[in-house]
Amino acid sequence: MKKIFVTVVLATSFLSLYSQANKDELKDKEWKLSGVTGVNISQTSLNNWSAGGENSLAGNAYLNGSLKRKSGNWLWINNLILDYGLTKNKSQGMRKTTDKIDFSTQLGYSATKKWYYTVMADFKSQFYKGYNYPDKTHYISKFFAPAYLNLSGGIEYRPKDNYSVYLSPIAGKLTFVDDNYLSDIGAFGVDRGDKLKAEFGAYLKARAEQVLMENVKAITTLDLYTAYDSSFGDIDVNWDLMISMKINRFLSASLNTTLMYDNDVKTFDDNGKKKGAKVQFKEVLGVGLAYNF
Repeated sequence: MKKIFVTVVLATSFLSLYSQANKDELKDKEWKLSGVTGVNISQTSLNNWSAGGENSLAGNAYLNGSLKRKSGNWLWINNLILDYGLTKNKSQGMRKTTDKIDFSTQLGYSATKKWYYTVMADFKSQFYKGYNYPDKTHYISKFFAPAYLNLSGGIEYRPKDNYSVYLSPIAGKLTFVDDNYLSDIGAFGVDRGDKLKAEFGAYLKARAEQVLMENVKAITTLDLYTAYDSSFGDIDVNWDLMISMKINRFLSASLNTTLMYDNDVKTFDDNGKKKGAKVQFKEVLGVGLAYNF
């Protein structure tokens, strides 16, 4: 619990750095599209290399975008994050390195200049099967197994167009495991044999999008959820950060990180014995082609 508390404090402190003024505020009755998309590729080719090693090829494609529209007191915002990556070498073959689908849509009605009464839907899943390598026999995840859907109503604080914090005291969290094998083993917190778990609790979502310096842009999103049951106080954490750095007209570098914690997602030791939940962390650093919009 201490690790989660420290994580939340650091994340909140990081988000607060982005409450600077945005020069390009959203205008009334105007669609605004912003974000970054790109492809990163890396290759290693060896021929009679005395130090050892093997040929490899790796790459990932990503999108982090936002589409907004303001009409009078109404504000509609859609955010989409997609990320998929593969790596291949001679000894291990093809492996998945990253896989994400994250979509949220919200509709708000302004109470004041900075506060909005808001309803939100948030969906998370992945594209394809995942394995606990080197075991390629038994998959541990796939599309819609798991999938998470949060439906909530609350209030959003939006001091600037590029920075917001949304708080919902009435949030429903649905966990889908649409696969017989994963359902039968009770993966991702569902009861054995069930394909759906429903919870009711409190939800917080914060998002920031900021140009840090010339040709360097950061987008970060933090999701926190706790259920109104015996586990109240156990916080599910999902924190995404993407930093895009444009090198020149054609090349760019990107850093993508995800920190997750879900008390319902248990871990296993080398003998297959179930253990407690742990903080999950993923980092992808690449150089390739990118387009900011």
